Amino acid sequence: MGEDKLSEKGTVPFSEPRSEGELLERARGLGGYTLGELGKELGLEVPDSAARAKGLAGQLLEKVLGASAASRAEPDFVRLGIELKTIPLDATGKPKESTFVCSISLSSMADTDWERSIVWKKLQKVLFVPVEAASKTPLGDRRVGRAFLWTPTTDEQAALRRDWERLADMIARGDVERITGHLGDVLQVRPKAASGRSRRRAPDEEGAVQWTMPRGFYLRPAFTEKVLARLRRSE
Repeated sequence: MGEDKLSEKGTVPFSEPRSEGELLERARGLGGYTLGELGKELGLEVPDSAARAKGLAGQLLEKVLGASAASRAEPDFVRLGIELKTIPLDATGKPKESTFVCSISLSSMADTDWERSIVWKKLQKVLFVPVEAASKTPLGDRRVGRAFLWTPTTDEQAALRRDWERLADMIARGDVERITGHLGDVLQVRPKAASGRSRRRAPDEEGAVQWTMPRGFYLRPAFTEKVLARLRRSE
């Protein structure tokens, strides 16, 4: 990509895209650029170590592509109803880790159904952007891959709903401490906190309040690998 500036090519207007097609075109226009180049365009320094910049790739792409949701419980591109998810790929091209979907409101899970859940709101349409994540490659030198728009198939939606309902039911019954990362075929619940000392309120088995670690919903890497393979085949 050399000395090309993204803004000079019209790739980075930073405003939210007006259409699904415009968003995909912008995202694919970033293919091949490094995170360091994106950071330079935004005036942000990208450290060499990924350990010092957790989530930075997603933050850079949100800014470059004009995401508007910020920290709200809405898809990143609010008007389009599209969520942005970066997928770190290892040296073999496979997803390196689970993909965070959203934090869980443990105390209100009993009053939520699948159709109104934040998980379904976030996953109805997703822009997946693969990013190199080989551990030996400095963070700033890691390149953005080809983006894909994903709408869950009937089977994928059914699998997501099945896992969500099972996990949500356990949380609502007060069994949150019995949930491990092994539960769920495509969707899992994992701790989500900057510190192991963080705590949130959740119902216990008797309906009283217990304090437990914050948790989030994540897509399993085996699931996102299959999704990306299907999307590549369909083009």
